Amino acid sequence: MEFLHNYTFVYYIFIIAVSLIITSFAIPSILHVARFRHLYDDLGHFRKEHDHGIPRLGGVAIFVGFTITSLLFCMTDKSLPINYLLTACIILFAMGIKDDLSGVNSNTKFIIQLVVCAILVVPGDIRLTGMYGVFGIYELPYFLSVILSVLIIMLIVNAFNLIDGIDGLAATTGIIANGAFAILFIYLKQYELAAVSVAMAGSVLGFLKFNLSPAKIFMGDTGSLLIGLISAVMAMKFIQVNMLTPDKLPGIYEAPALTVAILIGPIFDTIRVFVIRIANGVSPFTADRNHIHHRMLKLGLTHLQTTLILTAANVATILMVLILKEYGNTVLILMVIGLSLVFNWLITFFLRSKQRESLALRNLFV
Repeated sequence: MEFLHNYTFVYYIFIIAVSLIITSFAIPSILHVARFRHLYDDLGHFRKEHDHGIPRLGGVAIFVGFTITSLLFCMTDKSLPINYLLTACIILFAMGIKDDLSGVNSNTKFIIQLVVCAILVVPGDIRLTGMYGVFGIYELPYFLSVILSVLIIMLIVNAFNLIDGIDGLAATTGIIANGAFAILFIYLKQYELAAVSVAMAGSVLGFLKFNLSPAKIFMGDTGSLLIGLISAVMAMKFIQVNMLTPDKLPGIYEAPALTVAILIGPIFDTIRVFVIRIANGVSPFTADRNHIHHRMLKLGLTHLQTTLILTAANVATILMVLILKEYGNTVLILMVIGLSLVFNWLITFFLRSKQRESLALRNLFV
């Protein structure tokens, strides 16, 4: 048994190393091609944080690292239909690289993402079938399960896309998410699912060293959509396989709350900006500079400081759920949401205080 554990540990280290090396070796070549062909980020866009051209094709390296590693080393098992997963990844990759090079119409994006999610949920059967009693919900009817699963996957995919606004944030969040899922899958003895999470974490880790401030390359839609897709699939599978233990009891009772804690950063920010845009009478898909990372930059924080603070908050939230697991999923999810609201409220307070040059208590409310 000890030999098996040692072998498993080496196996995952090997996956991380291979995916990291492939991505790390691919990026210099991509940088060379981007400079030779002048494939730079759009400097004229009002949301851009940099004043010089930076290639946004880092997602190509992430895709190559993840796909090759998954095909070579990840165990084939019926717990994850790898054929449907890679099909979805390839479709998103094609759309992402087209968007990074010349743009894609928002309606086309929506339709392609809907097709990708449908492939995963219906023939791939990657979906939620129950809610552990969260808010009183246990089993889900098939049709409701399909609709809810498609919506959740689309939300997570786009959430990762939307947080890719400053150096290192989307990559770090992707590493934390997939690293956490990998550890949880290993604990549940779901080794093939852990291998997929590890392959993604390793690929993004190889990219991160080129993306930390000052960034040499961006991941673009190609990378952020792929990270969001794999994170969404791993979230679904974590909740689902955890319910299907031999004795029919969850191996980890707090699985839904843990999943929310792991992905709360991009999900909370996306829902927040969508609600604000709709409340202001504009389309929820209208671009602006109201994301949490943009607001933190307005406080005078650097890209690296903002990324580190948001990463620390993410890790602290996960640890909180693990420590307070006896409170149950519903209470824990409400606590995670409540802490996110308080965090955003504090940012608003400091922004008002900076604007008014006063740390008055009234800045908390108006």
